[in-house]
Amino acid sequence: MTIVVGYTNAPEGHAALDAAIAHAAKEGSDVLVVNASRESQRSDPRRLSEAEVGSVRSILERAGVTGRVLISENEFDPAEQILDAAAEVGAELIVLGTRKRTPVGKFLLGSTVQRVILDADAPVLCVKATHAG
Repeated sequence: MTIVVGYTNAPEGHAALDAAIAHAAKEGSDVLVVNASRESQRSDPRRLSEAEVGSVRSILERAGVTGRVLISENEFDPAEQILDAAAEVGAELIVLGTRKRTPVGKFLLGSTVQRVILDADAPVLCVKATHAG
């Protein structure tokens, strides 16, 4: 079975990855780390660099968890990218990190977490960021 984790190199992404690894280690699951962003441009700050991808792979290896990192090559909504990846692998669980946002921030930027929760076929685990990146 596979756990899909929505990941960016931010505190909420780290919290999601930590929770996904803990669950995968306990259940013997694989982890698919999805780095989704609104732009396919390398300049998007949410997009992982090669060094950051290597760091995520090292974290998975050190934890003894089998996993891979998927960097989306399309410009679809990040929620859609996560949902598509979860559907493709038949995810048993989707893990997302959350952060506090103002009502205006939610209105202007939308909510990837909310959309995934509402549209996912798999259960969704949301975790709060507990440490700095």
